[in-house]
Amino acid sequence: MKQEKQLTLDRLARLEGQVRGIAKMVQDDRYCVDILAQTAAVRAALKGVERMVLENHVHHCVEDAIGSADPKEQREKFNELIALLQKTQG
Repeated sequence: MKQEKQLTLDRLARLEGQVRGIAKMVQDDRYCVDILAQTAAVRAALKGVERMVLENHVHHCVEDAIGSADPKEQREKFNELIALLQKTQG
């Protein structure tokens, strides 16, 4: 789990740098298509972070709920997962 957390933080740090780079491009009046290419790259990288966090959630929180044999907790985690998937897909 610690390694997963560090990988996520590393990716977020790279994203932060990319966003700062885009701001500099705008400030420097760079070509719009180049800026849009960078925003697309940031969106794709952010989706990757979402996927990592979602996988972590499934491997820990959802698996724990399943293992708990508590129907209420299982249903809660299932509904939470469905709502999250709807947000990230929309």
